[in-house]
Amino acid sequence: MLSQITTRRFSLEEYHRLIVLNFFQDERVELIRGELVNMAAKGTAHATCCRNLVRELGKLVMGIAELQCQDPITLPSGSEPEPDFAIVRSPADNYLSAHPTPADIFLMIEIADYSLNYDRDVKLPLYAEANIYHYWIFNLVANQLETYSEPFEDSENNCDYRLKRIFLANQSVDLPLPSSPSLDLSKVFSLRKF
Repeated sequence: MLSQITTRRFSLEEYHRLIVLNFFQDERVELIRGELVNMAAKGTAHATCCRNLVRELGKLVMGIAELQCQDPITLPSGSEPEPDFAIVRSPADNYLSAHPTPADIFLMIEIADYSLNYDRDVKLPLYAEANIYHYWIFNLVANQLETYSEPFEDSENNCDYRLKRIFLANQSVDLPLPSSPSLDLSKVFSLRKF
């Protein structure tokens, strides 16, 4: 007789306790729907795009919002993903008391090369379910930006975004912030194909 395989789900409190105990040491994991998920290693194209975004987004959000890079966001689904970037409100305590939640988020950003399917198939519905209004994927495979907005839930409880727009590497896109600063994508994308 085959034994049944079981998995163990973790609550946010248990996950935070494991972090305090340094359980993960040098492992890069995030909590998705109560399960620990190993984060993909970053290639050179991903790292370059990340550096470019730090530089460009930092200038655009200064004084308007906070830019966080690969830091946790707490979601109601028992998830604590670590998106490549999040643009969040600026609270008085600078998130010392808790990680940002969906109500704090202007924009979530993932940089996708090897993780493209994961960012579309797992992260996108997770963010839509949390009612995060704007989600962007810097698609390094096609050298384009995919923007998603207007989350919704269909009659079968599947979550997605109503609007998807593609911006090419030689275009600009407005950030969903007060004053709508514009990001020049040619300063973000590498000209080299992935």
